Amino acid sequence: MVKVYQRAAARRDLIAHFVHLAENAGLDTAERFLKNAQASFDDLAGRPMMGTPMKPRNAALGGMRKWRIKGFDKHLIFYLPRPDGISVVRVLHGARAWWTLLGVDTQ
Repeated sequence: MVKVYQRAAARRDLIAHFVHLAENAGLDTAERFLKNAQASFDDLAGRPMMGTPMKPRNAALGGMRKWRIKGFDKHLIFYLPRPDGISVVRVLHGARAWWTLLGVDTQ
């Protein structure tokens, strides 16, 4: 059975997005966001290589990939494939300067 590991920063990101969506789009939307995020994590855990490969400068993030949350295409999942699933590093909104935050080369 595949597993989804979430780093502390990813959990904080999910909570922040939930609160923002609940306040601005309603509780139903915020709950749907969390449900879709978990479904996307589960899909990635089963097929961890389907995300777009990234080029982080930090060697600890080597192999990191990016994928979108189903139904919330502007919310991006940054994760590391593992032998038994994935490790979710961050969940960031695409409008943020995520490449700078994660130290990713864009060229």
